[in-house]
This record gives sequence, structure tokens and C-alpha cells, in this order.
Amino acid sequence: MFNGLGMGLGNLSRLSHAKTRSISPENFTGEKGKGAMAVEGTGAQPARELGKGWKISPSVDIKGETTFTVADISGPGAIQHIWLTCHPNHWRTSVIRMYWDNEEAPSVEVPLGDFFCNGWCERSNVNSFPVVVNPAGGMNCYWELPFRKQARITVENLAEEKMTLYYSVNYTLTEVPEDVAYFHAQWQRSNPVQYKDVHTIVEGIKGQGHYVGTYIAWQVNSNNWWGEGELKFYLDGDQDYPTICGTGTEDYFGGAWNWEQPAGQYSTYSTPFLGMHQLIKPDGLYRAQQRFGMYRWHVMDPIRFEEDLKVTIQALGWRSGGRYLPLQDDIASVAFWYQAEPHTSFKALPGKNDLEVI
Repeated sequence: MFNGLGMGLGNLSRLSHAKTRSISPENFTGEKGKGAMAVEGTGAQPARELGKGWKISPSVDIKGETTFTVADISGPGAIQHIWLTCHPNHWRTSVIRMYWDNEEAPSVEVPLGDFFCNGWCERSNVNSFPVVVNPAGGMNCYWELPFRKQARITVENLAEEKMTLYYSVNYTLTEVPEDVAYFHAQWQRSNPVQYKDVHTIVEGIKGQGHYVGTYIAWQVNSNNWWGEGELKFYLDGDQDYPTICGTGTEDYFGGAWNWEQPAGQYSTYSTPFLGMHQLIKPDGLYRAQQRFGMYRWHVMDPIRFEEDLKVTIQALGWRSGGRYLPLQDDIASVAFWYQAEPHTSFKALPGKNDLEVI
């Protein structure tokens, strides 16, 4: 942390010449002294008797199959907080992208709900350090998002119908030290994982950086316990075998013994750096298999790499005779990391049908 960019409680009292700004539908550019000046917007009708300065533009409507620029900021500086909300129906049919320093390919490209640990299009609260989701669907991002020349955030609406988006982007304009890396996030899905294969959380990362987090939306397509799989980190030239290998799925997310507490029941939890915060059970009528939401933030223990990185997880359960069973589950994940630019291009996101929660 350094003064002006990342404050934290340890240096919160230090003075700084950094400039604080905020972008929202009430101030699309974040320009100083230009907030609350809208004369048209989604709140114009309820504010018709009050006029200018009375919540005339609290949100935006994004037409179907179009992309809206949420923020376009000239640097240097850092985005420090993003808040937004929209209807859960749009959480897999909208995509958030972030671009640093006029790059053409995004450094962040993730379905909106998954970026905020809500991949199942059903609201689930998250009480963690970098990501917070509060009732009823208030999504907050506290990842530090530095840039030197420019930061651009867009939201693409893949659906045919419009979506209404409320948002604010709080940022600081300040110098960025040379050793500060850029934030990246990428989404992947295996639906289903092929038999005896693994789900790849991320691969093809090239350059120097550090891995800082994993979110997984996991649907179990079989009976019995499903979380024996190991999570593996292949660092700096690792081929057949990784440098870091976990001991089980619930272990990686900070739990133990199948999350079974009390006996016969899963126990959800959401803590500053790890959680299994969402459990969706079949209802006996329309719901299919059990679904889980899990996150693990490597904030206190970032995984450093110098040249390259690949991260995978096994889908592994039990079969008769005390034997492991390779599973064929529906797994979607988001990898979060910082690295020096340039980054390798991401694999193209699939279309609506392959993004859809089904």
C-alpha cells in the first residue's frame, strides 16, 4: 500500500495530494463540480415536480445486444470502489470488461454476476474483503484497480431486452509506482467436465505477476460427496506436475470434512478471505442438482509467478468400494490476478446459450 492509492487502516491518517472523483449516472465523466446536473434520465418522471438536482439520473437503461461505457478515465490513478446493481436475470447475460492504458483486448472479461461471486443468477450475500454483496443484490468491488494512462469499464447486454443498471465508480487520481501491476480476471466454464479430465480455471498467463483469487459456481451432477478434487498451480514452466497442489475442494476454500455441520447438512459461511456462501438445493419439482458458490482470496498469501501460470481443479467424488469417481459436473470459475502488461489474449467468451444457467 502507498499513500494516495491504497490507504488501508495503517496509513489512513496520512495526508495526500491525490484527487478523489466518482462516476455515476449523475456524473458520467467524474468531472469536478459536475454532479447532480442531469435534466433527463431514468428518474426524470418521479422528479418532475422537484427539478434539477433531485435524483433525475440514478441509473441507465442499456438496450438489448449493446455495450455501455460505464467509465472512461484518464490517469494516472486507481479505481478504489465499484458499486452496482441490476436484476439477477441479467447476471449471466451481461459481461463486465475492463481495459487499462488504451489496450484493445480487455484485462477483465467476466459475466457480471460471476465477477461478484453470484454466478447462479440468484442473490447470495458475500461478506469478504475485496468483494461484498449486500441485500438485495448490492454488488461491491474493492479490488485495487490501478492504471497509468487510461481506465475504461464497459457492460455488454447480451440479452434482447433492455437492462437497467445502477452504478458508481469511485477512483483517485495520483501517481502510480513502477512496480504496481494491473488487475486481470477471466471466466471459464466446463459443462460438463469430461470424464477423467479437469476444469481449467486459467491457463496461458505469461509474464510476471501474482494470483489473488478464485470464484467457482459448481453444479454437482451425481449423488454423494463430490469435493475430493485437488486444485493445482503450475508455475514458471511446470509441465506434468504442479508446484502447488491442494488436498481437496473444501480444503482449498478453507473448510473441512465436506462442510458437514451439523451432521447431514452443509454449512455455508462467508469470511474476509474465503467462503462457501451459496447452497441451492433441488426442490423436488423443477430444480436439478445441488449448486454451490465458493470463493478463495489470496490477499494474504498471493501466489507469485515470474514467467507463466496455469490453474486447474479436479471434479472428484466417491463410488462403491471406497474408490474415487471422476465426475462430470457443471463448473464455472473466475480467476483473479495481477500482472505486468502486456497480457495474452483471452479465449473468446461463449455465446448466450453456453453462458446460460440451465
